[in-house]
Amino acid sequence: MQQPSTFPALKAIAVGLLCAGCSTGMLARTPVALGTVTIAAPNGSTIGNAQLRQTGSGEVTVEGTVFSLTPGSHGIHFHAVGLCEGGTGFSTAGAHYNPTNREHGLSRPGGPHAGDAPNLVAGADGRATFSFTTDRITLTAGATTLFDGDGSALVIHAAPDDQVSQPSGNSGDRVACGVVRTVP
Repeated sequence: MQQPSTFPALKAIAVGLLCAGCSTGMLARTPVALGTVTIAAPNGSTIGNAQLRQTGSGEVTVEGTVFSLTPGSHGIHFHAVGLCEGGTGFSTAGAHYNPTNREHGLSRPGGPHAGDAPNLVAGADGRATFSFTTDRITLTAGATTLFDGDGSALVIHAAPDDQVSQPSGNSGDRVACGVVRTVP
């Protein structure tokens, strides 16, 4: 009488373990919340967009493209109020988003605060593509959610952020703004 092979059983166990490992990794990268931003110039014309994706690990990835900027580096930050009125120089977006009361700047020992982000760089054609990941904001409920009572905005500044000067990195005027909206 021939003994049944244990190979199929071992193969099934190995595949199961492999899939379990994949699903754990996939869970950390699977979006649990999404956001979107339509970025406008002061005259109200749309000059770009951004997508925000929070994963199971809690990190938020921000990716976008903006057109019609002055070539060179520009500061980009989350601001505390979800209101972008171009006629006011986007002052309606308030100060940088800082629910944890930290100092401004990715290079500052007492920082960074939740609204800080790396500079974006516009090419000679005025186009900038940006992508960064942060664990200082969330798109889900909590102390650092961008969807608090007055919302939040993504603002692009005229000059680069020096990542240390208080309170805003010496990044100059606000040249573009978009309200962060949830994606159901």
